[in-house]
Amino acid sequence: MRKQISFYALLIAEAFSISGTMLSSMAIPWLVLTITGSPVLTGLVAMTEMIPYVIAKVLGGPLIDRIGAKKIAVFCDTFSVMIIALIPLLHWMDKLSMPILFPVVFLMGLLRGPADAAKSSLVPDIAELTKMPLERLTGMAGAIQRLASTIGTAGAGALIALMGPSQALAINAIGFTFSALIIAIGIPLISPAKHIQTEGKITSYVKELLEGWHFLRKDVVLVSIVLMVAATNLLDQAFFVVMMPVWAKTNAYGTEMLGIVLAAFSGSSVLGSIIASFIGSRMPRLPVYVIAFLLTGFPRFLVFALSAPLPMVFMTLSIAGLAAGFINPILFAVLFERTPKAMTGRVMSIFQAACFALLPFGGLLGGTLVSFSGLSNTFMAIGVIYLILTLSPLTIKGFRDFGKRKINDFEVS
Repeated sequence: MRKQISFYALLIAEAFSISGTMLSSMAIPWLVLTITGSPVLTGLVAMTEMIPYVIAKVLGGPLIDRIGAKKIAVFCDTFSVMIIALIPLLHWMDKLSMPILFPVVFLMGLLRGPADAAKSSLVPDIAELTKMPLERLTGMAGAIQRLASTIGTAGAGALIALMGPSQALAINAIGFTFSALIIAIGIPLISPAKHIQTEGKITSYVKELLEGWHFLRKDVVLVSIVLMVAATNLLDQAFFVVMMPVWAKTNAYGTEMLGIVLAAFSGSSVLGSIIASFIGSRMPRLPVYVIAFLLTGFPRFLVFALSAPLPMVFMTLSIAGLAAGFINPILFAVLFERTPKAMTGRVMSIFQAACFALLPFGGLLGGTLVSFSGLSNTFMAIGVIYLILTLSPLTIKGFRDFGKRKINDFEVS
């Protein structure tokens, strides 16, 4: 029973953490706009959080492997509570200003990067404890993440309207408090694998970090996944951040309809993740991966390029979301199986950071193409590129071993 509790503890902690992250991602930009009225400063604040987030996620890998994922997750979430609570406290004292907000936001990103990586690194340990297939655990975790993102976004809007952006961040701090407590109490302390001993000497931090990078770089399957996911993330960012809002404004639908349309995608993705968690371990990985990407990508862009009626838009995005729920459980199962347990923290951190590397440029890509080519042409062009990327696993040699499952260093098809 204790082993099963660790499974539920991780899922609940992820729900609190991600809901809090979604709240802050809406409250902080709104707070900056309220204080300054400047979209430029709003963008700079967002960048100030994301840069340390990505860098800390990479650099935190060796610490996760040395100290243990649980300790890092609890430490970072605990200190996140203190940092986030500064914003409503300073605002209440009438001491909050942009020169103070920038370093606070920087510290938030610095702590959130390793915390997210540490929670992800707990997955293989908990799968081993509970004797649960990786696809099931990663699928359930993905479902919780998507559900928490959906609810967190909707709840954030209501809380900000009710309490104001700075006071709403106090709820964010409470969420991270629960996350830290649940992990501390509900997940057993698992000693990190003894990877830091080399001929009786402790290896250097930089050497450990490079070991994670070299391992990832030499695994052609993982490199192929990173390149494909980084590219599709770039296109998805253009779709969600620029192209969809422009579509809503052009058609005079307003933000309400935009939210409903996006909810059709995110809501059905929760169901897809749940289904994948139960049947994913029995399904052929490569065909499911390619078909899921086919349903998630090109049709979604095509319906907007052809100015399809709203019922068709809802149906297409619902199918796309359902298919998207199958992707991450497969990806993370492949990653965890191919990564030595002693290197999970380092490889996971670098893997996730690499997949996020192109995200900052998605909005710029979408905005530039829409400005020069028009919205419909941009939907079609990016959709075709997405289709090519989707079919690439069938032709790229790096995906040849994608469908092989590794069990105790033996590969099975």
